[in-house]
Amino acid sequence: MKQTDSSLSDTLLLDNPIWHALSTEQRSLAQGNSLAKRFPMDVSPFGGLIDQSPAAYQALEQILPGAVTALALDAEPILPPNWEMVHSGEMYQMICDAPAHLDERPIFRKLTVADVPEMLVLTKLTEPGPFLPRTIELGAYLGIHDAGSLVAMAGERLHLTGFTEVSAVCTHPDFRGRGYSNALMSAVISGILRRGETPFLHAKTDNPAVSLYQKLGFKVRAQLHLAVIKYGPS
Repeated sequence: MKQTDSSLSDTLLLDNPIWHALSTEQRSLAQGNSLAKRFPMDVSPFGGLIDQSPAAYQALEQILPGAVTALALDAEPILPPNWEMVHSGEMYQMICDAPAHLDERPIFRKLTVADVPEMLVLTKLTEPGPFLPRTIELGAYLGIHDAGSLVAMAGERLHLTGFTEVSAVCTHPDFRGRGYSNALMSAVISGILRRGETPFLHAKTDNPAVSLYQKLGFKVRAQLHLAVIKYGPS
């Protein structure tokens, strides 16, 4: 990983997005030290390293006794002994510097803590990525309801200097094809742009939704390595 000055609003920060989120705008949620940080377990499984040095992994070990964490790396994972790769994959990091027309026609509202039980049900059904009881603390989440039930949502996850990640975009299978994801993403993007920040997102390289993101103005900036890892002495 490249080490950069996290005081700068620069796309190089996105080479190590979790680390810089936990070191800047979301530092109030950070658990860790000067080499490794993580979100609380009920907020997000993501952790960040300042680099892939043995010292950084050792620091991560100190804050992850027996727990699993997910890293977003700009280089192939180099795991020291006693670290286990639970899951790995490739993902695109996409950035939106020239948004397409923003369509916000469907009626939606901002979701609150009271909506978390339904948000957990919807994300468990649709699997847009990790969503835990306190994930809502990461940013603003918007939802569309039908007959009083939450049927679609989207929101914000990583927040670092100058950038906010669009995440948890999902629609109940019975309500797909109505443009809900497009409208919710457009609204989330609008909110980020109004703050003078740049929207970005991560998507698995084989995710068919990549084409939707491109229509909304996102372009592939980089390909990162997702590494879900666990420490356990052999």
